[in-house]
Amino acid sequence: MIQPNYLKAGDHIRIISTARKISAEEIEASKSLFESWGLKVEYGENLFAEDDQFAGTEAQRTADLQAALDDESVKAIVFARGGYGSVQVLDRIDWSNFKMKPKWLVGYSDITVFHSYLNRAFGIESLHAPMPVNIKQDGSGLSKEAERDLHKALFGEQLNYNFQAHSFNTIQEDISGELVGGNLSILYSLSGSNAQLNGKGKIIFMEDLDEYLYHIDRMLMNLIRSDLFEGCVGVLIGGMSDMNDNTIPYGKTAEEIIAHRLGELNIPLVFGFPAGHIHDNRPLILGRKASISQNGNQMKLQFHERA
Repeated sequence: MIQPNYLKAGDHIRIISTARKISAEEIEASKSLFESWGLKVEYGENLFAEDDQFAGTEAQRTADLQAALDDESVKAIVFARGGYGSVQVLDRIDWSNFKMKPKWLVGYSDITVFHSYLNRAFGIESLHAPMPVNIKQDGSGLSKEAERDLHKALFGEQLNYNFQAHSFNTIQEDISGELVGGNLSILYSLSGSNAQLNGKGKIIFMEDLDEYLYHIDRMLMNLIRSDLFEGCVGVLIGGMSDMNDNTIPYGKTAEEIIAHRLGELNIPLVFGFPAGHIHDNRPLILGRKASISQNGNQMKLQFHERA
């Protein structure tokens, strides 16, 4: 895998949105945080544009991403928020300069579109991490631990995570592999495209928000049938937040659905990792090799050193 350079004080980062619209007030706290780390924060030219629910037209959102990719002074591109819309610009982008001089793409949720494409098309690492819309002055949007680990991830400090073992875990021994994945709904939507991930030899991470429970099963069935899990070394499950049910209940939680459906594949499952649409949303380096181990009721995820 190709690894972008870590950031250092004085580096320029640019905030853009390829999905839902955003206001200056919503990202003011993140700008202050990034500047406290010694970074120079820039905004995309069209960041605060509006086109119905989107942060500008498809052309405007494409232009902001293209400009940030091509500007060699920009060392990381931070997506302001998710929502929907990134897939609308994906195939409009010329990635030529980025392939020669990669930089960090930072975000989650709808930004899984770019994470998956970079992994499949170019073998370039990216950062599944909190976004500016999550960062609040009063700490209500994101835990201090997640803010701290975002700094670690961007500046190249070692990332190791300890978290509570879950009763649904099926891991029997340590597993190790390249970490890929992101938002389950987006992984599902990319099935059959040039951004569909190859899970062979990899640890697949997934999280989601505000989905109907039956749709969790539908998405998993699709990904199983499209061979995403073929040859994978394990699945890491993050937050499954604010799920919805029908008038006639589905009968299982999202975690129970995953445990049942993927349990049929006899692959190691690890539940309860703190990442996703949750307050304690810890960053993950997608494309980086990682190991997961269990010791009693404690789990450990450790990223390997850069190649």
